[in-house]
Amino acid sequence: MFDHVKFGVTDFAASKAFFLSALEPLGVVVQGEGEPSYGIEISPPGKPSLCLFLTTEKPAHLHIAFVADNRQQVEAFYRAALAAGGKDNGAPGLRPHYHANYYAAFVIGPDGHNIEVVCHQA
Repeated sequence: MFDHVKFGVTDFAASKAFFLSALEPLGVVVQGEGEPSYGIEISPPGKPSLCLFLTTEKPAHLHIAFVADNRQQVEAFYRAALAAGGKDNGAPGLRPHYHANYYAAFVIGPDGHNIEVVCHQA
């Protein structure tokens, strides 16, 4: 459905480092990069991308979820995101109020965004 999602960040270097580290377990690599005002495009090869760019405006609250192939990727994301400076917003685990196999972790990123990685498989 999406080709890419682009949003502004207030500390480009910190956000770049955070997202590259936190999403590395999902196979994310740099697909393109320009000046901070243009930004960076990251994704697993051949998949929709996340684009970050520097803004002086305070970004609005954002909740974005990335799909994982398995629960181990969810757990690896959580560990990597915390190690990269993210704040816990929900440890890896089942969220049966969404559906029986909804296994996710949530971390608050550098600009206060709620970053989720979810696996829908048992």
